[in-house]
Amino acid sequence: MSISSLDPKQVAVVPPECTTAALDSSVPIRALRRQTTGAFTLFHLLIPVAFLPWFFSWAGVASVVWGNYLFGSVGICLCYHRILTHGSVKLPKWLEYTFAIFGICSLQDSPAHWVAIHRLHHKHSDHDDDPHSPRKSLFWSHVGWLLTKRTDHGYHRSEVIQRYAPDLMSQRFYQFVEKGNVWVWIFVTHAALFFLAGFLMGWSQTGNLVAATKTGTGAFLWGVVMRVVVTWHFTWSVNSLAHVWGYRNYETRDDSRNNWLVALVTWGEGWHNNHHADQRSAAHGHRWWEIDLTYTTIRILKAFGLARDIVEPRSAKPGS
Repeated sequence: MSISSLDPKQVAVVPPECTTAALDSSVPIRALRRQTTGAFTLFHLLIPVAFLPWFFSWAGVASVVWGNYLFGSVGICLCYHRILTHGSVKLPKWLEYTFAIFGICSLQDSPAHWVAIHRLHHKHSDHDDDPHSPRKSLFWSHVGWLLTKRTDHGYHRSEVIQRYAPDLMSQRFYQFVEKGNVWVWIFVTHAALFFLAGFLMGWSQTGNLVAATKTGTGAFLWGVVMRVVVTWHFTWSVNSLAHVWGYRNYETRDDSRNNWLVALVTWGEGWHNNHHADQRSAAHGHRWWEIDLTYTTIRILKAFGLARDIVEPRSAKPGS
């Protein structure tokens, strides 16, 4: 069965029909994105440091798990993706903005640019203008596209945002976090708060400056660096692995797959073929056993009166 894409009456950006041409393997590249590549390299180089006995702690490991849920599932999967990109559910603005800040703390770009790129992906999924199709290479779809500047198809930040996320840029909050890279300073501030919280905890327990600095550094390495890197690769696996391996409930015009492992680590985002078939649905799991914990969060928010206008999956059954 085939399900059409976004409903033009309900979404700001309506993808037209994709072309049938395969993705050109010779994507024009101008240069490395130095700031992105620098952050990517630095964070990965710090991972072995986190495992040194001086900084390792099981509390740090726990912070990666709960941090991945708070900043990854709630910030990226729920807010950036299902709320801002697809309008799958509505929250009070104060809560939406709070969750958007959680997404910023995952260091996956500003809300407006993330949304614009994802809408561009849906418009041209696995075709010429898709920013991150595995048809070029698995590495490209996972991380390569983030580290380089493309010179074709208007892949300039301001142009992409203006074209694909005008609804966000009409709101003062998203204008504010975009202007002057305020979103970067939000991330830096949250990272400093992790260090400060660890430092104060260490100081209260020992009264020793060295021990407090050690605890603060450990909190930063695990609560920020390790958590960010884990969330990066989990999120990127939707772009890469979930377009290569898995099964398909629906015949879509792209290579999207339902990948149970990706779904497990991304709180339900890995039911990617379901999502591409029914993009506005707040639930990405369409079969009873396709567990979607981000959707569970939405239902909990609804129970507390904090979520409304939830878009449920269409009535058609997968494979019918």
